[in-house]
Amino acid sequence: MRAAVFNEINQPLTIEDIQVDKPASHEVLVRTVATGVCHSDLHFAEGLYPMQTPTVLGHEGAGIVEAVGELVTDFAPGDHVILCLSVFCGKCEHCISGHPARCPNRPTRAATDASRLSRNGEPVGQMSNLATYAEQMLVHENSVVKIREDMPFEGAALIGCGVTTGVGAVLNTARIEAGSSVVVFGTGGVGLGAIQGAKLGGAAQIIAVDIHESKLKTALDLGATHVVDSSSHDPVEAIIDLTGGGVDYTFEAVGLKETAEACWESLKPGGTATIVGMIPVGTKIEIEGSGLRERKLQGSSMGSNRFKIDMPKYVEFYMQGRLLLDEMVSRRGKLDDINEAFRAMKAGEVARTVLMFG
Repeated sequence: MRAAVFNEINQPLTIEDIQVDKPASHEVLVRTVATGVCHSDLHFAEGLYPMQTPTVLGHEGAGIVEAVGELVTDFAPGDHVILCLSVFCGKCEHCISGHPARCPNRPTRAATDASRLSRNGEPVGQMSNLATYAEQMLVHENSVVKIREDMPFEGAALIGCGVTTGVGAVLNTARIEAGSSVVVFGTGGVGLGAIQGAKLGGAAQIIAVDIHESKLKTALDLGATHVVDSSSHDPVEAIIDLTGGGVDYTFEAVGLKETAEACWESLKPGGTATIVGMIPVGTKIEIEGSGLRERKLQGSSMGSNRFKIDMPKYVEFYMQGRLLLDEMVSRRGKLDDINEAFRAMKAGEVARTVLMFG
């Protein structure tokens, strides 16, 4: 099968023919139909987070089941599915207490087993145990959820990461109150998900912050009530001026020290800042040492999801017109367009690029 392979930091991904194994007892083989291009993939390609090479990147995908392992009972060939990187064991204290996104025992093949993916007999890694930048995905059954067949794959792919991460950070992690005020720093796929989560959660004021005018326009289209162009304004000053003293909830969806600190500084007393973006390893976030005024700083991992419940729910929101996914897609392409998709994302030209297969 064809796949986009990450071989070296800061070098283009290469489109290569690699081999995929047959499903083991609890595995599912999925034909990839659509994958979103997420900023997290670029972080790994640029070496901001460590990853072995060669590896097939990509973690935001949807497709059709082609084959299942002998012990798989929840899926069958022909099922339409979304993949999620929050693969869970189902047995640890986090899983059984209703927090599978925190699972530390993510099931994968043992080091002594054959690799799921290989190239000329040598193992090839899978980003997040998924590897969606390939024509097929061989994954554990606990990273797959079945969806209704009339759901478009393009939107389903976005639910696989950006939407679940952004909407979930607002509704699951922060659990905003109706009528509250919200700021979202960053209006890429995750940030736009957070904006829509704030709208779904009944926020009265939703402020989007970004440096790109086109992305701020999209934020307004998707539910923001106000925007702040931080390329020409101090965002904290603008937010405090707009709100008369700060907001109830802030969400960082960029992955930078500066925006994380601005999240904290934009809060009113008693407010909560939630860091969603992937801040580079070793980065220290500084907050004022006194006068904390009951403010809280917390992290959110993949929207604190229970994806087997959440993702079908988000599909229903889309089908009802309450969750806008088509409007999040700035550009469409094929697998061969992956490096151009990375360039456009880094340049801030797109909210989300979706690559389609077949």
